[in-house]
Amino acid sequence: MSDQRPTVRPVTLARLVEITDACLNSSQTMSNLEEQFDTTERRLRSIVLESLRLDLIRTLQSTDDGRDDEVDRYRVTTVGEQFHEAVTDEDWRQVSSILETRSPHYGAFLSVLEEIQPAELQTLLAELEDRNEHTPYAFNQTGVEVVGDWAERLGVIQRNAFTGTYYVVDRSTVPPNFPFVLLAVFDELEERTGVNLSQRYVSIPELREFLCERVRCDRDAFDTGLTTLVGQNIGKLELLGAPTDTGAKDAEWGIKQIRLADDEEGLVTTTHSTEQVMAGVEQYGKRYYYLAVHDDAVTFDPEP
Repeated sequence: MSDQRPTVRPVTLARLVEITDACLNSSQTMSNLEEQFDTTERRLRSIVLESLRLDLIRTLQSTDDGRDDEVDRYRVTTVGEQFHEAVTDEDWRQVSSILETRSPHYGAFLSVLEEIQPAELQTLLAELEDRNEHTPYAFNQTGVEVVGDWAERLGVIQRNAFTGTYYVVDRSTVPPNFPFVLLAVFDELEERTGVNLSQRYVSIPELREFLCERVRCDRDAFDTGLTTLVGQNIGKLELLGAPTDTGAKDAEWGIKQIRLADDEEGLVTTTHSTEQVMAGVEQYGKRYYYLAVHDDAVTFDPEP
């Protein structure tokens, strides 16, 4: 089979993990893989071809393993072993680094996003098409969504759950000017939703999404930063349950993640949920969904 194709194939990150795991300790034929993958022959062919292009697996010659038949067999490569090791170590940044080096589509996606972020899908697609006009590679909407899915699950990018814009995650802690950015985003959201000024509160999920996009931090960093800030400014900031008539909207895009599986059904498991976006923050065993600002003269010590 030839792995040459201008666009990336619609192969999930979990499938790339599965095929390296399957081919790690022994060579596999297409028939062997069909039994393990529980998918159609056409989809399996796409998984194999994209894995060959990424150099995660290789095709064995009939003499490589002492066989004299004409059936193609596949075995993990050195790159595939490194990929598999990074997955089992849950070193998602290393997994991303391997894909960035081996996949021209993934590498181009991250490079362009780094330059023009935050960016909507169509903006990214247009820029990728323009920059790759004279290369062997091509992009379409499905391809951008595929590599975007890889990057999001690996934690190197995030997608605003309310607008769908992509951006690169640069930090795992909030910046020192977190209170000022928080209040600025708070004011912008308050203006959009038309909240009564006598009741200054906004949705924490919306606040999280727009602030993370602004400062390029991950969502866990926001949650930690917010609960710390509120705890240091009692009486000025307040976490609330669920006030009525807030005008808060639901997320349109869910959070995508990958993690090691807890059972023997496979090496990894993936999730995609909007519930996690709308979950609010937890403090002292209680969950809160809105932030109220009573006094914006706040102080902040990120490492109390």
